[in-house]
Order: sequence, then structure tokens, then C-alpha cells
Amino acid sequence: MSKAPRKALQGPWDRVGGLSAPSKMPDYSTSTPALMCNVGSKLRDIPGSTCSECYARGGFYAIRSVQAALMRRYDALESPTWVDDMSTLVGALVDEYFRWHDSGDIKGLAHLRNIAAVARNTPHITHWLPTREYRVVAIYRQLYGEFPPNLAVRLSAHMVGRAAPSVGLPTSEVTTDLSKVTCRATLPDSDHKCGDCRDCWDTSADSTVVYYQH
Repeated sequence: MSKAPRKALQGPWDRVGGLSAPSKMPDYSTSTPALMCNVGSKLRDIPGSTCSECYARGGFYAIRSVQAALMRRYDALESPTWVDDMSTLVGALVDEYFRWHDSGDIKGLAHLRNIAAVARNTPHITHWLPTREYRVVAIYRQLYGEFPPNLAVRLSAHMVGRAAPSVGLPTSEVTTDLSKVTCRATLPDSDHKCGDCRDCWDTSADSTVVYYQH
């Protein structure tokens, strides 16, 4: 789902391919095609991986117009004005919380560096970036140090029932054991909305969110 921007924001909106507004989230997000994920494209073919039943490969995300919008956002990552445009949109349209990639993942080091720049440019917003691109994250930290304090780079586990690496960053896991689930929005009998929960945006290094496989 995508909301129309204010007229004054039309230029940045068009240049980045627009933002997404998932119904379960408290605010805007952005998304790229799940088929373009680097690590995810390999995990898709591995039984028991967290990408083997990827929600972003079907349903609403499979609609042709949605796929076209996702690809526009992916192509726009190369725009020389992307950081300024995203900073403008997030700063103007988001109240408190922004999610990176309700579909898709980091394209590479330049993309991650640009996301960090947007977070620095919008210090009043808390950003959540789930990612399976461990290597890109490690290279970023080696070259540039830690992420902005308002950016939760949450390493997502590759396999269902297993933990993501503990490297001083927030993590997430996927489980089929209901007793271990901490994300109520993924429970079968839930309304699948975040409500007032903001655990995924927790920037604490020891923060772990456990999702039910769905």
C-alpha cells in the first residue's frame, strides 16, 4: 500500500520510487523486490531457511503493479540524490518510526552507507533495518565504525529455529514453537498488526525478537 505524498514532496517521491505503507506498521516503510536479495536468493532454495517460505514472494507482493513499484525503488538506489530525497521524505512524512525493507534487503555496501546517512539526517526518527547481509554489515563496521544510535540494524537468522550471530547488534529469529514467540503480530490468532509494540526498533545490542514462521 502506498499513500500519496504532499505536492511539495512529489519530486523526491518520484525519484526514489515512492514509499510503502504496510498496514501492520505504525508508519511508512520502503521496499525492493525479494527476488533481488543477495543472500535471500540463495536461502530461498534451502529447506528450513527463513527465506524458503518468503511472504514477500506471494500475495499482495506478487501483484504486477506492486512488483513494478518495487523495481522502481530498487533502480532508484543508484540515484545521486537518493540520500537527500529519502531524508526529505522520511523527515517530512514519518512521525517516529521507519522500517527499511518490508520486502527486499541491502543491495550492497553503498546502499547500507546511504541508509546510515538517512538515519543521521533524521535523528528524530528511529529506524529499523532487518538484514541477512552479515558480510556487508561487517564491512561497514570495519570501515565506518558503529551505526547511528537511531538505527537498529537487526541481523536476521538464516535458518528457522536458529539464532543470528551475536556481534553486538540486535537480532531476530524465526520459530515454529509458539512458546518462544515474542512478536505477537506473527501469531496465528493475532490481527497481524504491530499495535503499540516497538520491539523491532529497539537499538539495544542484546535485543532479540522471535517471530512465528508465517
